[in-house]
Amino acid sequence: MADPGDPPCPDEYLCTGVGLPKDPGGTRPGTGGGGTGGGGGGGDTGGGSSRYTCTYTLWEPQPADDSTLWGSGGRQPGVSMYIEDCLDNETGLHDVKNIFTTAPPGGGGPVIDPAVVARQAVDKMRLRPPAIGITPKPGGKGVVGMPVYMWTETGPETYGPNVASASVGPVSVTATARVSKIVWNMGDGRTVTCTSAGTPYKAEYGKKPSPDCGHRYDKPSSTTGSGTYKVTATSTWSIDWQVTGGAQTGQLTEVRTGAVDITVAEVQVLN
Repeated sequence: MADPGDPPCPDEYLCTGVGLPKDPGGTRPGTGGGGTGGGGGGGDTGGGSSRYTCTYTLWEPQPADDSTLWGSGGRQPGVSMYIEDCLDNETGLHDVKNIFTTAPPGGGGPVIDPAVVARQAVDKMRLRPPAIGITPKPGGKGVVGMPVYMWTETGPETYGPNVASASVGPVSVTATARVSKIVWNMGDGRTVTCTSAGTPYKAEYGKKPSPDCGHRYDKPSSTTGSGTYKVTATSTWSIDWQVTGGAQTGQLTEVRTGAVDITVAEVQVLN
C-alpha cells in the first residue's frame, strides 16, 4: 500500500500504486496535515473545516491481470483496484477516480457510476438497423425520374421507443432509446437525412413524391460497376437515462446500419 507521503497523483483517470490521489493545491482531500483523507476524512481548505467527504469501494469484477488498465507491467501481486469518490461539500460536485492500492484508504459505502449502469441497460436492448422499406423493391426494377420512397418498420428494436433497466447495488437506471434520424446513402453519391420513419409506399400514391423521406435517381444503376445502387440506411439512436428515484440523468448514442441493392433503369421509348 502506498505511503501517504507519496507524490501527488497526476490528473489522469488511473493512478497506479497511489494510496490516495492528492494535489499540491490543497483542493483535494489528504493535503491537510499529511492525512490520507479516507472514509469521510479530508484535507482542510482553510480554517480547519473538512471540505471533502471520500468513500471507497472495491471495483468488481477486477480487470484481467493483463489489462492495460493496470499499466504496462500488468497487475502486481496483492494489488487491487478501488474507486475513490470525493464529494466537495461546498459545491456538491463529485470527483471520481480509480486508484490502485492493497486496501482502501478508508471505509465508506459503495461508489457506483450511474452512467456505467445505464450502459448495462442499453446492452439489454436489441437495437437493430432500420428494417428497410424502399421502392423500387430489391429484386424489382425502378425507373429513372420516378419517386423513390424510403422507410423503416417502427418496432421497438428498429425505431423505438425501447426501454430497459439495470441495477448495480443500490443504483437502478432506466434507459429509453429512440431513433432521432436515419441517413440514407442512395448509392449515387447523394444522401438523404430523414427525421421520421418515412412513409411506406402505396399504389394509390402513383407518381407523388414521398411526403417525408424520398429521392429521385437521374441516372440508371447500369452506370455503376455492379449494375445496382447499394442503398445504406444508418440510424442514430438517442438514449436518455435516469436514475430511479434520483435526479441524475444522462444521454448515450448508438448507431446501426443496414443496406439493400436496387435496380433503376431508363424508360425505353419505342418509335
